[in-house]
This record gives sequence, structure tokens and C-alpha cells, in this order.
Amino acid sequence: MNRIEIYLVTLILMVGFTNNTQAQKSKKPNVIVVLADDIGVGDISHYRKLHSNHIVLETPHIDNLASQGMMFTDAHASAALCATSRYSIMTGNSCYRSTEPWGVWGGYSQSAIQDDQLTLGRLMQKANYQTAFFGKWHLGTGFPQKDDPKTIFVPKRGSKEARAPVDISRILRGPKQFGFDYSLTLPAGIQGMPYAIYENHDWLPLRKNSTIKVIEKAYMTSIGVDHFSREGYGDSNWNPSEIGPLLANKAVDYIAKNANKKDPFFMYYCSQAVHTPHAAPVELNGVKIKGTTPSKHIDMIKELDVQVGMLVDELKAQGIYENTVIIFTSDNGGLHTDGDTWNAHHEPSDIYRGAKNDPFEGGHRVPFIVVWPNVVEKNTSSNKPIIGLDIMATLAGITKQKIGKKVAQDSHNLVPVFKQIKGAKTHDFLMIQGGARKEYAINDKGWKLILQVNKKTKDYLTAKPVSLFNLNDNITEDDMKDYINNPAYQEKVQELLEKYKKTIKSKVYLGNHKLK
Repeated sequence: MNRIEIYLVTLILMVGFTNNTQAQKSKKPNVIVVLADDIGVGDISHYRKLHSNHIVLETPHIDNLASQGMMFTDAHASAALCATSRYSIMTGNSCYRSTEPWGVWGGYSQSAIQDDQLTLGRLMQKANYQTAFFGKWHLGTGFPQKDDPKTIFVPKRGSKEARAPVDISRILRGPKQFGFDYSLTLPAGIQGMPYAIYENHDWLPLRKNSTIKVIEKAYMTSIGVDHFSREGYGDSNWNPSEIGPLLANKAVDYIAKNANKKDPFFMYYCSQAVHTPHAAPVELNGVKIKGTTPSKHIDMIKELDVQVGMLVDELKAQGIYENTVIIFTSDNGGLHTDGDTWNAHHEPSDIYRGAKNDPFEGGHRVPFIVVWPNVVEKNTSSNKPIIGLDIMATLAGITKQKIGKKVAQDSHNLVPVFKQIKGAKTHDFLMIQGGARKEYAINDKGWKLILQVNKKTKDYLTAKPVSLFNLNDNITEDDMKDYINNPAYQEKVQELLEKYKKTIKSKVYLGNHKLK
């Protein structure tokens, strides 16, 4: 080959490379939303280092996301418990707008999402995305009745569900009905019945010899699993330590299969980590996990970090990392249930008071990181107040869609914040639901009022103020600076109470349901 021929070949290769690069850049970006289960800001070393040099576990893969994108330091879940906040993320609506505002807890519960309600999946389908759901659903799942396979089983209030007349071999109403083309589903996570996993709504046996049986405490104890809630139907080979690797490897396969298709993909990856039971795998992706940290709880944080690394590595292997938006966050604040974790001086809530199920900052402050190569500047941060339910309007912004005023009512488009556009706004004030004790909180520019909702009537509007903190000089919510009974601050209490009530009254009721 002479010099002219070599020049022509080189020129052709360069033109081809340029065209491929331009084509990749002109495509809509793929989108992956990773929702951790019960991860606090103190569980992520990049966040913990903002306040402390004592790091029990490094989370290099999640930290790398922060260094490659934008980290939010005033991010919150819409509630201090998982099912309620998951509803908000999925719909862009605050908990009080739901037909089940305090949560859908059972694996056989009816869904709070309406048949025609906008969801993340439906939004992305409208933008011609391939949509996939992985992991913990916890938004209500419809299974067939045993004696009537076309009818959805509805548990009776107070009934024992362990041996209920329900067929758990397939799902009649789940992620596929709410906008997800592909799904690998844990109906209630790893902690609740049914103890099984479903691929495209069909039961996915964990072994060739798997059968459906009642999973009892004795069996779970025999495989070394603690924190078992109650017996119920499941896969006879159920082992929660196998679920994380199954989710991660299936997600990696999904990326590989869909990386170069005409339409981009949207993946909503809801990890099983780090909810109890804390049963980490021996290893994942060649990394030893089980027993490598001071506690079973921290083992699970390490597993989550490896899962995130697997997703990113596959994006890079397929050559699509540069054209993918990654959002990482959590459904609520961190867990405070593990004595070994405390003995190691690991702080799931970092400097903040409380934990999951609390109205204090530790109950709902969460990590929130976004990576969008060539759009979001690397190693940046924002202290603007945001909530997980902002994901809905943000995805609409990414895909250049407009959503109506009567849907995703509380969701803010964060794309202008990502791009650091001057004057970009988020929430004027935050409305955060507490946990099982039925509290609510309103935070207006750092002034935070905690209210107690009546536990029997669950009447939001008659909620009583119980604490007032100024987070601007009391971020740890020290009781010594609780101004609720201080006469000098009663005007502030009334101001926040009225703003709370006005916001609650703005509810758009769904169907015939009316929430007090």
C-alpha cells in the first residue's frame, strides 16, 4: 500500500469515527435511576467526608459518581419510610395526594397508583424509550386468586396472609401495567412475602427444583438469615443473599442487550440493599463482600457500591456511558438497627438527628447524585433544596416533554440546576412526611415545624405543632433550641402551620377518594 492509499484509508476511518461520534451525541440519552433502600447520607463516604475524617467504609463507585457529576447536599426523600416515598418518586406527587398516603406495605396490597396516572415508566414510554424496572416495587401488586385466576386477590383486613388463597406464580397487576416494558420484580422487597422474584410478571425460580411453599422462620434461620418478619409463600430455595447479585447481573445483561438499539433505554433500578435482612453475598463481581466489614449492615452498603460499579462498567464497555444520565438516591434516611454498626462508629445519618421512620433530618436526608457527561460539570455540588419526587419533572426535562399541571404536581425540573443556569429554582419550601408515628414536617428556608397527625383519624388538617427548629443554626435539631413553646416564636409557628394547611388543602383528589 502506497502513501496515497494509506492516506485515503486513514481519512475514511476518521470520517467514519466522526460520523459515529456525532450520531451518538445526537441521540437522546439513556437514563438510569438507582434507588437505594434505606441508605443515609452517612453511608456514602463522599458525603461523610464533608463532616468527618472517620470513614468506616469507603464507597468508591458511588463516590466516583459524585466526582463525575453533581452532588446535592440538601436532598430529601418525600417521606421517612419507603413505600410512601416510592409512590412520590413514581408519580411526582407528595404522599398526601395518594389514596394510601401512609403507605402500601403488604406484598398483596392494592396499588395506590391509579390506572391512568402518570408514572416514570409511562412518561419515558411517551418519549419512545425502552423502559425497565429492577428490584423492590412495594407499591402494591396484584396476584390471582387461587380459585379464580382472572381475579386479583385482595386480602381481608386482619386476615393471616401466610396461607392465603392466592396464586403467587404470576403477577396480574404490577410494573408492566404502569409503564415498564421489562421488569424483574420483588413485590415487597426482600423483607416481605411473597419471598420470590418475578421476570416480566412470571415467577422466576431460583433453582431448577424450586417449588412454591410457605417459607418459615426455621428455614430462614437454617440459612443464617435474621430479621425474618413473618412466614408466607415463596420460592422453596429463597435466599436473600442471592437477590442482589441476581438483580445486578440481570441489569448488566439488560444494558448489553439494549445498548445499541434505535431507541434509548430508561432503567429504574431499585436495589434490595440495604434493607434488612442483612444477608450479603459471599462475593459479587469478583469482590468479597460477606464478613469483610465490621457489620452485616455495612456489608450490604459495600454490596450496593459494587452493584453501582457494575452498572457503570457495563455502560463504559458498551460505549454508551457518555450518552447516559445516572441519578443515584435513596428512598429514606439510613438505618439505626445494628449494634455492630454503632460499635464501629459508623454514622448512617452523618451529623443529622434521627433515622429512617423519624421526622428529623436523619429520617429523610438522602444522597442525591447526578452524572450527565458533557452536560453536568464534574465534581460540582448544589445546596438547593430538592426532593426525590423531583425525578419525574426532571426526566420530562431531559426528554423535552411537557407534563400537565394536574399530574406530578409537586415535582420540579432540576435540569436548569444541573446546567447551573443562573436563577434556577427548586422548592420554595419542603413538605416531608414522617413515618409510622404519623408526623409531618414543613421546612421553609431552614425554619422547620414538625407536626403530629392524629394517629386514629389520620386527619392532616388537625395536626398539632410539636417542635420548631431553625436549621440555619441548629442543623442537628438540638432540643435545647426547640422553640415550640417559646412565646417569641409563636408567630413563626402559626406562619408555618398556615402554609402547611394551605398546601394540604391544595390536594387534587383522585377518583372518588377524599383524604381528610
